[in-house]
Amino acid sequence: MHSEALVIAIIGVLGIGAQWLAWRTNWPAIVLMLAAGFLAGPILGFLNPEETFGNLLEPMISIGVALILFEGGLSLDLRELRHSGDAVWRLATIGVAVGWALGSAAGFYVAGIVWPVAILFGGILVVTGPTVVLPLLRQSNIQTRPASILKWEAIVNDPTGALCAVIAYEYFRKVAEAPGASLLEVVPPLLIAAVIAGVIGYAAAAAIAYLFPRGAVPEYLKVPVLFSVVIGVFVLSNKIEHEAGLVAVTVMGVALANMDMSSLRSIHPFKENIAVLLVSGIFILLSSSLQFDELQYFNWRFGAFLLVLLFFVRPVTVLVSLLGSSTPWNERLFIAWIAPRGIVLVAISGLFALRLNEIGYTDGNLLIGLSFAVVVATIVAHGFTVDIVARWLKIKGTNRPGLLVVGSTPWGVALGKQMHDLDTPVMVVDSSWQRLAAARREGLPYYHGEILNEATEHNLDLNPYQVLVAVTENEAYNALVCSEFAHEVGRDSVYQLGDADEEDHRALPPSLRGRALFEAGFGVAEVHQRQQDKWEFRRTKLTDEFSIEDAREKLPDGAQMLLLLREGGIMRFFTHAARPEPRAGDIVISYSPPEPGDREAAAAKRAAKRASPAQPA
Repeated sequence: MHSEALVIAIIGVLGIGAQWLAWRTNWPAIVLMLAAGFLAGPILGFLNPEETFGNLLEPMISIGVALILFEGGLSLDLRELRHSGDAVWRLATIGVAVGWALGSAAGFYVAGIVWPVAILFGGILVVTGPTVVLPLLRQSNIQTRPASILKWEAIVNDPTGALCAVIAYEYFRKVAEAPGASLLEVVPPLLIAAVIAGVIGYAAAAAIAYLFPRGAVPEYLKVPVLFSVVIGVFVLSNKIEHEAGLVAVTVMGVALANMDMSSLRSIHPFKENIAVLLVSGIFILLSSSLQFDELQYFNWRFGAFLLVLLFFVRPVTVLVSLLGSSTPWNERLFIAWIAPRGIVLVAISGLFALRLNEIGYTDGNLLIGLSFAVVVATIVAHGFTVDIVARWLKIKGTNRPGLLVVGSTPWGVALGKQMHDLDTPVMVVDSSWQRLAAARREGLPYYHGEILNEATEHNLDLNPYQVLVAVTENEAYNALVCSEFAHEVGRDSVYQLGDADEEDHRALPPSLRGRALFEAGFGVAEVHQRQQDKWEFRRTKLTDEFSIEDAREKLPDGAQMLLLLREGGIMRFFTHAARPEPRAGDIVISYSPPEPGDREAAAAKRAAKRASPAQPA
């Protein structure tokens, strides 16, 4: 018992540690997780999941993959297909057929494995896998359409690849039992099983969508019930046919995502955390399970196979599939290059390696080592080049952190203008077209709509914006916006005006609001009054010779520091509870009253305007 607990703890530390190191270094997280598992398992030998968990290892990994696919399905909104649907359907149909054929041919002619094993492995190779594609897209800032195509392809093709492998295996098993068996004896029953699994998944989603909003399940049980149902659907569908459970959970996730269930919004943070834990744990488990004995089959032909897979099979598959589509060529080329494989490839390959041996195909032993080689080669090749290729093909989003200003108030527009002039991506959001007139006059990008509306998630790409500032005239609404987006943007990156005084009985508790801007914690009314008094934003560049103290001395009395803009566009705000450490090279943005001379000039201008005769109409 103690050894199992220790192994689980080690897996957690290695997986989450690799994720954290990837965040700090901007390296691909999957590469670091594979390296950590390989180091802990085959090289140092202190982690052996097969010895520790025994027969439980396979079902643990299978259920983990099912939950990851379900979580991925929850992120697929059918409205995204308005922009990328043509490409997704082509890749899910033509792409699967072409990829299966080319992958099988490469396995036979290049890797030198027998036809039955090559065909089965070629079917598995059509997967790209959300466990690797989604973390890769999360780390890289890719434009919306190619990112959406890759995400949909990864989630849809995972169960498809598993079904291709099942079809191949069942056919060769029947041939081994009764020579002369035809595909017609194998394919229709498997397709029927897949359809039944899909119906089961949809029915489970419909039941959840009916019961949750009607209070049939209490709030604290919704997440446990949902995940228990997912596991039940997966196991039940697998009883009908091997790997049909992957179809069922994918359909269930996509169906729930498109049933307009407000209850699901509350579980989004939890499901995302579960996905990160599962991806981390499964990759450590699989990479630490690899044995050196499985690498003895490697030779130059396997190396050539990996090169053909990277530079021929995937590019030709994508380019043939998207021939004649509306997808621009630079996006086609990017999608043709990015195809990392992950957990599903290794898990299914390991499962069928044993089954192929049972029916007399000894080349099945090659699948485990070869599948790991494909995973490592594709993850390293695509993980380290995704940014380079995206920049080269001009589909890279901006790397500079952006600012989302909620509320087209005079102060919010002035802040947006100041940051826009400093090359920070800015978006002003407001539900009033009239209020947005000020943002339009300043030439600021804007979005007309209610930011709390679920449709906004699909109409407004929030990925470029790492900081949110809520500055509407309603302090409670500002708090609601910050609370809603804290899990997506980050609790430390949502700010608002007002409610800074925690001793005030009217103030909202910190857990329900964003961080209060300014050390003085100005409220909405105070900022509005200062705007009336012609307060303005000023910016000052700090150097080794000109410190923050020097900058304060240059400002008028009463001026307040708002934020530091660092090299690369990183924003650090001064709040009522925290003060960032200024350093040379920072640009200080302050909010200050006008100089005495400015006030006199403004007063003279107003007096002259009042004295001037009215112009005839």
